[in-house]
Amino acid sequence: MYDVDAVREDFPVLKEVVYLDSTATTQTPVPAVEAMVEYFYRYAGNHGRGAHRLARETTNRYEDARETVAHFLNADPSKTVFTKNTTEGINLIANSYPWEAGDHIVTTMLEHHSNLLPWLRLQKKGIDVTVIKPDREGIIDPRMIENALTDRTKLIAVTHISNVFGSVQDVSRITKLARKNGVKILIDGAQSAGHVPLNIKTLGCDFFATAGHKGLLGPQGTGVLYIKDPEVMESASVGGGTVSDVTGHEYTLEPSPTCFEAGTPNIPGVIGLGKAVEYVKKIGISEIEKHEAELSRQAAKRLSELDHVEVYGPENRAGIVPFNVTGLHAHDVALILDQTRKICVRSGHHCAIPVTRFLEVESTVRASFALYNTEEEVDILVKAVDALKALVS
Repeated sequence: MYDVDAVREDFPVLKEVVYLDSTATTQTPVPAVEAMVEYFYRYAGNHGRGAHRLARETTNRYEDARETVAHFLNADPSKTVFTKNTTEGINLIANSYPWEAGDHIVTTMLEHHSNLLPWLRLQKKGIDVTVIKPDREGIIDPRMIENALTDRTKLIAVTHISNVFGSVQDVSRITKLARKNGVKILIDGAQSAGHVPLNIKTLGCDFFATAGHKGLLGPQGTGVLYIKDPEVMESASVGGGTVSDVTGHEYTLEPSPTCFEAGTPNIPGVIGLGKAVEYVKKIGISEIEKHEAELSRQAAKRLSELDHVEVYGPENRAGIVPFNVTGLHAHDVALILDQTRKICVRSGHHCAIPVTRFLEVESTVRASFALYNTEEEVDILVKAVDALKALVS
């Protein structure tokens, strides 16, 4: 196991608060921040836009980051596209795939709005959408997905880890059934990349979207989209940097990934993301997975033992623990925890209104863990929540 105390030194804000909101955004380590500062101070230029030394170094560092991220996911760099977040990556697929009226998409009620709204909007173009319900612990039965497939199904879109429940879906099995039925599959990896081991080539998915600012520890405004067969799509966004030739009447696009990255990208962000992924890789993704799972197991168990607390989700979960305190609104709980113990947790519907309604609650409090959290912080959280019983008794 890695030295958590040593890791925490690379995240200065942890000296100020108990940060348990990493599902929304993780903190970024000092080496990644320093890499971004170095870009601005030493070689800031535009990517792929010039022959001078600053432009060349910028381009090289940007493409080095692509290699780093792609290799971390065991993906082909030429099929690894940088986006600004998971949302943009999923929308790129929704807006760029050659859909036809009558096509069918299967997704689930577990999805973050980012992996639900783009598909629902396609209904305006004559696309049919089926939404599969989870069980009460936030698990999707792959057989329900298979039963929903028709001869017009073109895509299955499913989250790997629920941002509400922390439940881990059997994406390997779902991908296999997609292959068996000749259906493409998109996996929302916003809560899995950087938290659990991933091998895109072994998994065999057609699309994989994730954010840089979550488990990968990168800055906001960065994301990654893997496209297995980029030649079947033309990006809905074209312009500067995407073309190899233009006449007055037509244009020829560059191959992937260039054709999907129109305009000036978030250069310092991508460079910082590359350094952050190196940081995650050095610690070891398997060790991170074990650490986060143990913290969430302890938190869920201890919170569930409090009479005034209800915990949601499965026993075997990722580093996400949603709960409610009887008699208190989730927002009030979050505010009290912050004001009394400097504990940062999330409250609300977590950009997943359908699954919150499925739970028959208005909102939940969500404590989420990352590689830098400790058992002591679990103890602080549980004691602070326990103290809330004085407000509801």
